[in-house]
Amino acid sequence: MKDQNYLECGKIQNTHGCHGWVKVQSYCDSPEVLAELPCVYFQQNGSFVARRILSTGRKQDIVLMQLEGVDDMDAAEQLKNTVIYASREDIPLEEGAYFLADLVGLPVIDVDSAKRYGTVKEVDTSGVRDMLSVQTDSGVRLLPLVDQFVIRVDVEDAVYVRPIPGLLEDI
Repeated sequence: MKDQNYLECGKIQNTHGCHGWVKVQSYCDSPEVLAELPCVYFQQNGSFVARRILSTGRKQDIVLMQLEGVDDMDAAEQLKNTVIYASREDIPLEEGAYFLADLVGLPVIDVDSAKRYGTVKEVDTSGVRDMLSVQTDSGVRLLPLVDQFVIRVDVEDAVYVRPIPGLLEDI
């Protein structure tokens, strides 16, 4: 179930200690963004349920988190592998910034020729750099989400690109 008001912000990997703390892998631009949220949301029975964050810490890129209502290791253990969400309202965006989730469904257009290459199917953040997965008439193509190729993003309109020769020419 998708709700545009909530964004995936991390995944609970494991417990930490015996007092209910959890280790969270952050999906945010930086672990600090996740650590500064007032609460996180869990999907339960088709809706989003909030849990206040009582305290946070850091261990390298992992966010340590103590959540309201999670008071012992058993309660924390039940949350392992759970994806957590943030309210869009709780994440400040700088001028010109956007959420990667907002790119999905946007057309991908050549900034010079106005040729439409396809539509953003997903954004893959698992590698060294973020990649746009673009659904074209001839299949899915990957396009690095870097300033060299992606010239402008307008989340109300399109992703404007200038691909290198050979990358999207056969579309």
